[in-house]
Amino acid sequence: MSTVLEQAKQDHRGVGAFNVILLEHAEAIVAGAEAAELPVILQISQNCVAYHGALEPILAATLAISRKAKVPAVVHLDHAEDEALVKEAVELGVHSVMFDASHDKYDENVRRTAAIAEFCHAAGVHIEAELGEVGGKDGVHAPGARTDPEDAKAFVKATGVDSLAVAVGSSHAMTERTAVLDLELIAALAQAVPVPLVLHGSSGVSDEQLAGAVHAGLVKVNISTHLNGLFTRAIREKLAADEKLVDPRKYVAPGRRAVAQEVERLLRLLGS
Repeated sequence: MSTVLEQAKQDHRGVGAFNVILLEHAEAIVAGAEAAELPVILQISQNCVAYHGALEPILAATLAISRKAKVPAVVHLDHAEDEALVKEAVELGVHSVMFDASHDKYDENVRRTAAIAEFCHAAGVHIEAELGEVGGKDGVHAPGARTDPEDAKAFVKATGVDSLAVAVGSSHAMTERTAVLDLELIAALAQAVPVPLVLHGSSGVSDEQLAGAVHAGLVKVNISTHLNGLFTRAIREKLAADEKLVDPRKYVAPGRRAVAQEVERLLRLLGS
């Protein structure tokens, strides 16, 4: 992860990070990245682990797919709030983790994040974190939340994290691409913070805004809900066209193709 993000930062490019929920997501994400001939990040969230009931099966499958990829394909544990889950993922070979203590008060966030950063670095694993004290599901990415550049700089220094998720106008789980990013704030954060910046909640951000954010200094761009919408719509269309269809391979495959095509398009957008 560090190599992929630092190179992208030097080249003023963005790198797409897409969530894996089913095995087909991992296959589609890598297929799209290979078509684009660009690096990609495959993310497994704590919510995904809860859905499957365990981390190891979905992580092992995703790691296997990443190893066969013809482009750099980083496997990342996303939004882990549980230290035990982070440690399990590292032991199982994950390449990178995002530890999220942003719901805690600042001092507690620093303490917990610094401890996990020390553990990850000892294992050679990249760590991303998030700064904020805003409550609610979105934490620091609640609507209206913004990250102060000086606070972000101090947080990175205090914790030793390798990348930082910042609040600049996006929000999680948006189904319409209407979010307006603060491009001036992104530029100020990129100037103040020495590590690559991460945008969460990018499904609600338009192509124009994504390109502007990367130009302003964002590097890692997380997208999930947008791809899930395409995946689901493709499956619905296939099932609606043939009510007798029962073979999952025949109706899930169109969803996988739709995701692969959009991953390719988004990677080219972010990497241009």
